[in-house]
Amino acid sequence: MTTQQLVQQIQQKKSFLCIGLDVDLTKIPQHLLELEDPIFEFNKAIIDATHDLCVSYKPNMAFYEAYGLKGWQSLQKTINYLNEKHPEIFTIADAKRGDIGNTSAMYAKAFLEDLNFDSITVAPYMGKDSVEPFLAFENKFAIMLALTSNEGAFDFQTKNADGEELFKTVIKTSKTWKNSQNLMYVVGATKAEYFAEIRKTVPNSFLLVPGVGAQGGSLYDVCSYGMNDEVGLLINSSRGIIYASNGKDFAEKAREEALKIQQEMEVILANK
Repeated sequence: MTTQQLVQQIQQKKSFLCIGLDVDLTKIPQHLLELEDPIFEFNKAIIDATHDLCVSYKPNMAFYEAYGLKGWQSLQKTINYLNEKHPEIFTIADAKRGDIGNTSAMYAKAFLEDLNFDSITVAPYMGKDSVEPFLAFENKFAIMLALTSNEGAFDFQTKNADGEELFKTVIKTSKTWKNSQNLMYVVGATKAEYFAEIRKTVPNSFLLVPGVGAQGGSLYDVCSYGMNDEVGLLINSSRGIIYASNGKDFAEKAREEALKIQQEMEVILANK
């Protein structure tokens, strides 16, 4: 998928919502546990109920790796279902990988080639040779951690380094890497006041934004500071949508929550 195709989806659906598929077997409806593959059946129902309201899905790898081989098989079935039934959807492997070159090349192959995700989240701490292997795939994207919404973000990311905050140095440096046009960035919604500064460095890049809603981030603040001419934002919501109900109406309730966010986004886009 190209960024222009993603922009077209945003325009058509009047949405820039990303739904996180973070499946915890202790939280999904009990009746699904009787099925052969409850994780996939849960994901399939959520996708069927919400695909017209969002432009992206983001499975978090930890919630699949935790269940061993069965979890990995559920992940593969999920991404295959998305690619076959909804190829217009932008898929994100939330894996946060980042290691020396040869290892990153294998991670990139696993997620971007074998599983055929459109993108993968990566950690930049080890520098360009840990990220560039993910950027070598045509029309695939690495979504780099830049400024996150967790409490520990202040341990390093906002520390002053050579006269500027470290996250700014990381973003600026990443633009010098090979195929940096294939970079997107993770910026937490709880850091809304930083978006304007980030946009000075990466005005045209897509930003993946967790932390709206339950974590305290404001959709309107994020859009005010972070939206560009082509929107340039993917707002992620996970638990607030997929766990809206733990009964047999879980997919219906998930749709209701996704629709609320989509309608807010439609208003924002109309006033853009």
